[in-house]
Amino acid sequence: MTLKLYIGNKNYSSWSLRPWLAMRVTGIGFEEVKLRLDFTEGSDFKRALAAVSPAGRVPVLVDDGGDPARPPLAVWDTLAIGEYLAETFPDRGLWPADRRERARARSLCAEMHSGFSALRTHLTMNVEAALGEVGARVLAERADVRADVARIVAIWREQLDASGGPFLFGAFSLADAFFAPVASRFATYAVPLPDDAAAYAARVRALPAMQDWEREAREEADFLDFDEPYRNSR
Repeated sequence: MTLKLYIGNKNYSSWSLRPWLAMRVTGIGFEEVKLRLDFTEGSDFKRALAAVSPAGRVPVLVDDGGDPARPPLAVWDTLAIGEYLAETFPDRGLWPADRRERARARSLCAEMHSGFSALRTHLTMNVEAALGEVGARVLAERADVRADVARIVAIWREQLDASGGPFLFGAFSLADAFFAPVASRFATYAVPLPDDAAAYAARVRALPAMQDWEREAREEADFLDFDEPYRNSR
């Protein structure tokens, strides 16, 4: 079996970070295929994705299956990729072992996946930047962003209290991978957090794989020429 993970720019593509981090932390080997986010018709990005996925967005996981007689399998969307990896590598602990905790972890990932639109819109992922002034202004002006931050802090607190940490369900899981881009956003925009939430965000960002992602994001030279390209990078 050979796995390829198609991702976008590490500085911007929060959706790409989730499966990439989950695979790196849990030791699932894969080939990284990084594409420069560019949604214009006929771009290299569009052409490369069209060859592997009808959705035309990153991330995409391609599994050759190890059987040359069968076509490779493409799995897109972060939730679908996470479920496929958990089923394919059941020994890697991507979901908690307990059935009730698995259900809870899936619920939190789904909430992160489909919610927090105000946070996504106004505090977009930008790893290399330090935008504390922007963060302060957005938080002062927008009650919806403050509500998203408060909900995330409540999730983290409840799960850390229940599990005892250091991660949301004790050991690292897909839930932590799904919230990792939030930890990055909170750092970029200097979002004030209670001590326990700040400590959790720091633990996520201290993961060696997360450190690699952030370093490589800062090193990227192929910056985009248009604003907010990452909103459609799911």
